[in-house]
Amino acid sequence: MEIIYKIKIGGVSVKNNRFKEYLFITIGVFLVATSVVFFFQPNNIAAGGTTGIAIIINSFFPSLSVGLLMLIMEVFLYTIAFIVIGNKFGAKTIYSGCTLAAIIWILEKLDLMGGKAVTNDLLLASLFGVFISAIGMGIVFNQNASTGGTDILAKIINKFFHIEIGKALLIVDFLVTLFAAASFGVEKGMYALLCVVINGFTIDAVIEGLNMSKQIMIISKKNKVISEFIIQKLERGCTIFHGKGVYSDESTYILYTVLSRKEFIKLKQHIKEVDSKAFITVSDAHEVLGEGFKDIIEEA
Repeated sequence: MEIIYKIKIGGVSVKNNRFKEYLFITIGVFLVATSVVFFFQPNNIAAGGTTGIAIIINSFFPSLSVGLLMLIMEVFLYTIAFIVIGNKFGAKTIYSGCTLAAIIWILEKLDLMGGKAVTNDLLLASLFGVFISAIGMGIVFNQNASTGGTDILAKIINKFFHIEIGKALLIVDFLVTLFAAASFGVEKGMYALLCVVINGFTIDAVIEGLNMSKQIMIISKKNKVISEFIIQKLERGCTIFHGKGVYSDESTYILYTVLSRKEFIKLKQHIKEVDSKAFITVSDAHEVLGEGFKDIIEEA
């Protein structure tokens, strides 16, 4: 199949993209903060990470807020990381880690629930807490950032003990849940471990959902009209291939494009209006990199 030509759209403002990235990161860390303050902390569920460590320390020293403890740990860990492994942490990761600690500290000061949890049922607190937290972390990770904390510890462990970062993360979170079991009892330690496991799977599902796009191929006698709609109205790019129908033995053109789900609905409606006999195939694209979507190379 021969590619005839490719239609592309202009670049998007870098400044606007940067603003959107930090806006989404802020929304993500706010969700993580609410899960900590309203579900995990009041129920002593230390579900891994620096938040888990802060919850454990806070139980012994209540005068030290979880947010303040996290901020101290973030500053300490980043300082150690810069000394030990160099400047390998991007601005977005530093921003998200410090903002998470700050939002938790603010929510603690506001004390909207009077120090009580939304629910004292450990199972409900674990499930809803990890669900909200995973959505938030998925949003943050989708902007090519992280909340710092255990990521830094994992890279330090990797540096000195040559353990893979993924395994190092599991080791750190597992150790936190062990300390949680020792501090709050075996039952709460088990809930903390359950949260760590569910959190990983849920984050993957959230990221996949956020990145899902539609890969569309169209065979129509109105390709020019349809391609103009894609470029001018949807502001997306498209490619036209040359093909040949086996049954009809006639030459034809195939229009290829990748759109978001909302954009595809608009395109489908337009095709119905201009060519009701068009042939369309649609498949899910789990991740799309390149112009108009996520950059192939991004600063972490």
